[in-house]
Amino acid sequence: MDMAFDVNSDVTDEALLVAYGNGDRQAAAMLTMRLTPRVVGFSARMLGGDRAEAEDVAQEAMLRLWKIAPDWRQGEAKVTTWLYRVVKNLCTDRLRKRRGVDIDSIDEPADDAPGVVQGMIDADRAAALQAALTRLPDRQRIAVSLRHLQGATNPEIAEVLEISVEAVESLTARGKRALAAILATKREELGYGED
Repeated sequence: MDMAFDVNSDVTDEALLVAYGNGDRQAAAMLTMRLTPRVVGFSARMLGGDRAEAEDVAQEAMLRLWKIAPDWRQGEAKVTTWLYRVVKNLCTDRLRKRRGVDIDSIDEPADDAPGVVQGMIDADRAAALQAALTRLPDRQRIAVSLRHLQGATNPEIAEVLEISVEAVESLTARGKRALAAILATKREELGYGED
């Protein structure tokens, strides 16, 4: 019993998950198209830029989402909040297993942006941000990544981290200050010098 869903429709993630839980495969396809790019991006930032491993985490997280779909209770949590919490836990487990690997040595993927010089500058900036993010404590990295790179709200982040909104605000502020301090010595090198 598939319902006709338009990719750009205003159907909520929760409604799509419930529809999938009731047997609608088209709802699952639409939800996958919506959520997978965000989950892969968040996973990649958590895992130091390892895109292949991030895709594995995203696949595992989405499989877990499909498993709980029949039992999903609307209104208890947002699908994205639940999914980011699962991704955070999966990434944390992977990072614990590979603590001996130098995350900073992983190359950033090439940038497709027009202009070779701008592409190199953007890649250097992204690599510097990624390297700086990996130096933050786990909870600060998660809070900053979710808030400023994924666009999650403080209440959503509080649910993912299972802490208060005030604690999220504190983590985010400390994380931003730490990032600024880490990157301060690289301003000129990254093309942010005073002209």
